[in-house]
Amino acid sequence: MEEPATARVGRGQRLAEAMREDLELFGVSELEERIEVLREEIVRVEAQIARKRSGRAAADALFGPRS
Repeated sequence: MEEPATARVGRGQRLAEAMREDLELFGVSELEERIEVLREEIVRVEAQIARKRSGRAAADALFGPRS
């Protein structure tokens, strides 16, 4: 028996859905937890940006900057 196909979630779709959530439904501790998770995600994204910039700088140093 085949398992039902699951729909793929697009890039950023979960973040967009989270931004539309009604925050009135959350308690203070839940909101504080949400803030902490978002701060951790910001750190993760900033680290990825730094890695990409570093890789780009290395490529530019080797091959020259893109025009």
